[in-house]
Amino acid sequence: MTTTAAPSQVLDRVLVLEMVRVTEAAAIAAAKLVGRGDEKAADAAAVEAMREALNELYMDGTVVIGEGERDEAPMLYIGEKVGSAIGTGPKIDIALDPLEGTTITAKAGPNALAVLAIADQGGLLNAPDVYMDKIAVGPGLPDNIIDLDKTPTENINAVAKAKGVQPNEIIACVLDRPRHEALIAELRAIGCGVMLIGDGDVAGVIATTNPDTTIDIYMGSGGAPEGVLACAALRCVGGQFKGRLIFRNEDERARARKWGIEDLDKQYDLTELAKGDCIFAATGVTDGSLLGGVKRKGGIMTTSSVVMRASSGTVRWVKGEHRIG
Repeated sequence: MTTTAAPSQVLDRVLVLEMVRVTEAAAIAAAKLVGRGDEKAADAAAVEAMREALNELYMDGTVVIGEGERDEAPMLYIGEKVGSAIGTGPKIDIALDPLEGTTITAKAGPNALAVLAIADQGGLLNAPDVYMDKIAVGPGLPDNIIDLDKTPTENINAVAKAKGVQPNEIIACVLDRPRHEALIAELRAIGCGVMLIGDGDVAGVIATTNPDTTIDIYMGSGGAPEGVLACAALRCVGGQFKGRLIFRNEDERARARKWGIEDLDKQYDLTELAKGDCIFAATGVTDGSLLGGVKRKGGIMTTSSVVMRASSGTVRWVKGEHRIG
């Protein structure tokens, strides 16, 4: 299912390539700590670089998907204001993950990204930092073919039928976590291939849109903020997504209500998580299925990025060269 969005006059003031500059800055900062075994240092470097880059842009930006709440600074926290024109510039909602894959980066593993999405004010669900049950497929399939109220087997069978193949020809991407043992066992019992990833479920969801990855469907639970970021990307390139927040205790339910979530059991559709026009940008920190990582060649660092816009359906692949001191 492809959902087109009307172009936003507000977002027109924030050039697409400026979003790439923000993710490039975060990726370059994090890349200097790849393989050093220090997750916190890598994350902190990416956060500071992304904050500085955002504050150079002409906008009145509000972080609606961040890395925690205000008392957890120096992270880019939910509710933080960024931009050079706070109070006067265009009002923009921002979802971000300066370093998706902190463990990956510390261990020099694949698929670490710096990720950013923007939309008109109110365009992105203000999701709390809790888990979300997720299922996603790429474009070209019948509407509502996936459903979190169906069993994994039913979802796989539906996708296989729509693609004209057998279930054992479907490949599902799943985070390699103990909580997914039953899911993985059920998928393998019907002959479905399972591609396990150690981290980085934004890249995992986006991979369903690229035939070269061979991934047909993403399944399992991961961070709710990452779910919103992934939906911003799917709005630009097409696909389907269903998400439902998972609460482990009353404290997490209270946090959800604090950020305006009223129906705690709701199954969200793609356009409920990312509405209207939006822009998604990502830069690779380490090599992965979506993007190449940051490379240093003498006094130059090279970056690989992608930037997409929902209203135009445009996808730009950007190679950057950055001189360093």
